[in-house]
Amino acid sequence: MVEPPWLSSEKQELVNLLLISHQHAFNRPLLACERHQPSQRLAGQELFAATQPVLAHSDGHDPNLSYANAAALQLWGRRWEEMVGMPSRLTAPTSEQDARANALGRALQKDAIKGYQGIRMNNEGRRFLINNARIWTLWNQEGLRIGQAALIGSWWWL
Repeated sequence: MVEPPWLSSEKQELVNLLLISHQHAFNRPLLACERHQPSQRLAGQELFAATQPVLAHSDGHDPNLSYANAAALQLWGRRWEEMVGMPSRLTAPTSEQDARANALGRALQKDAIKGYQGIRMNNEGRRFLINNARIWTLWNQEGLRIGQAALIGSWWWL
């Protein structure tokens, strides 16, 4: 049986870093299962199935998405293979990309921000407002920055 891509060993390690970095940034767990020291596989399954959209992108000038849970895939109307690997700036309409970049820059300077809102666009061009989002920096085990992640608290179509 072929493993789903979000449960690959690489993505399980990324989920682990997402959870650790979120705990560090906000002093609270991202998932309830974190309190019980789950296996990386269980954490990967739980994050993928979470009801709130969660995304992550790589570090760099024009980062690519490195993770999207099922809620994010559904919201953006894309399959894993379409979403993961695409430039993360494409999650927002062109007119909103500067505002998005500014928010990501603020989050990078402070390590994390909460209460963010902004306009995004799904695969069909339909716009939606994300609200009460948390954005945080992803750190690897060596303490090097490897990207950023976001959890969307709520959203609605425009």
